[in-house]
Amino acid sequence: MKRWWHLPVAGFTATRRWLMWVALAGVCLQLFFVLRIALMAWVAPHSTAFMRSEAWRRLHAGAGASNPPAPARPWAQVWVGSAQISPHLKRAVIASEDDGFANHLGVDWGAMESAWSRNRQQAQRARQSGHSPPPKVVGGSTITQQLAKNLLLSGERLLPRKAQEMMLSYLLEAFLSKQRILEIYLNSVEWGDGVFGAEAAAQRYFGVSAAQLSAAQAARLAVMLPAPKTFERRPNSTYMNRRTETILARMPNAVLP
Repeated sequence: MKRWWHLPVAGFTATRRWLMWVALAGVCLQLFFVLRIALMAWVAPHSTAFMRSEAWRRLHAGAGASNPPAPARPWAQVWVGSAQISPHLKRAVIASEDDGFANHLGVDWGAMESAWSRNRQQAQRARQSGHSPPPKVVGGSTITQQLAKNLLLSGERLLPRKAQEMMLSYLLEAFLSKQRILEIYLNSVEWGDGVFGAEAAAQRYFGVSAAQLSAAQAARLAVMLPAPKTFERRPNSTYMNRRTETILARMPNAVLP
């Protein structure tokens, strides 16, 4: 086997040039991310990487299938300012997804470790009892991490993508205020098939604006976030109702930024 020092000079030069181009492309991508995030302090991102992937999926759903699926529900997203989103929903989402949101710098390492341990224990108990694993109560990702993933990254569960997500989370926290991060998150997060943002979710499920959501309605929307398409189909499941009561109880202690 030839070692790198045995390679012809021309081949080594071409390899080095290729590596330099790859490194340059990586640097340019990071600069793009920095500029995109910095602009979000003033410009609302009306679409995200996740929204575009969902639009593509819906466009090509059933292509080539012998029995095409039923028509998808209309796409719904309406951007509203933070003042037009009920404080109940802000508290509910923080209580459900990231109770340390006001204090961490983008990544909550303690919450991630606790979530991994809890999910592992739940899966182990489920296997021992012969039941399917229960819905994940806590995923460990902060609101900032979820926003970073939805805004700019793919949905692949790979270690390099997770590392990129964490770096982008720190950038979001460096360039944007907590209030702005929460505002963008609540306007872009998925709340069902083709339902994005608090205003569209409030109108779809309760027939009110995001500003008019009650505490109970807000808690129910917050419970949907880990698996919105699933809970959209099972709105009155036992887990949904119990988890809504849990979030309602936690909401008074949720700290708004």
